[in-house]
Amino acid sequence: MQRAAPATVPVSPQASATETATRAATRAGVRIHLAEDLPTLETVSRFLAGVWQTPASRPPFTPDVLRAFAHTGGAVHYASDGHGVAAASVLLFCSPASRAVYSMIAAAGTSDRGVGFALKQAQRAWALERGAARMIWTFDPLVSRNARFNLAKLGATATEYTVDFYGPIDDVINGHDETDRLTAVWPLSDPRPAHLAGLDLGSVELDPRLAPDGEPFSARDESGHWCRVPHDIVTTRRQDRRLAAEWRTAVREVLLPVFEAGFTATGFSTSGWYRLTGKEQA
Repeated sequence: MQRAAPATVPVSPQASATETATRAATRAGVRIHLAEDLPTLETVSRFLAGVWQTPASRPPFTPDVLRAFAHTGGAVHYASDGHGVAAASVLLFCSPASRAVYSMIAAAGTSDRGVGFALKQAQRAWALERGAARMIWTFDPLVSRNARFNLAKLGATATEYTVDFYGPIDDVINGHDETDRLTAVWPLSDPRPAHLAGLDLGSVELDPRLAPDGEPFSARDESGHWCRVPHDIVTTRRQDRRLAAEWRTAVREVLLPVFEAGFTATGFSTSGWYRLTGKEQA
């Protein structure tokens, strides 16, 4: 008599997310915690001030604000690596009907160890456990490393371009530039497969407009649009404020009408190009 194979028990999205977060933290060499007591929140606040290079007296979020976020049902996550805080984030719930959480801020002290990825996976597991279906946040479209992380590594999409979203922000990262932002949306239970889009300049129609560096930065093909951003806008802002502003204007003039026409950013290439597709290809 042939014995039937044991039935495979499907793994819930929450359990899968928790396992992914645990593996990511192990690979990055960190432990992820929730910050709830005031001394820990003070440490997180100082860490955020260091990343955004603001005076200690004017961090992005003060300890009392972080305490309020945690007390009202939000989450202040931080990663520790034996030397102190290596990353931190703040997560709040959106309106109940949206089943979404909003990532107010997320930062890692280093970008080459997988710490930021581990932190994001911990946020995802926490949110799924509490019934959320999506995570939303904003990011600067000119910061290529963030675009690559959000779109190519996590598999989020950017659905909206907003001009000067926050108004002036007095820190070293934003400099004196206007705070244009893309809105990222990340489905938590079934994220899109992460991938790096490729661009073959020989197969696209190049826009005759040139970027501030004198090279092409806008193109389209049969399925959508492409837009290139600078390699390191943060350094450019420190060294040449005028050039940074030129990049902001140039990219805004390309991306804003594309988003208004209903396209979304679904990928980001290794060479710094956004991939924008219509809803039927997203």
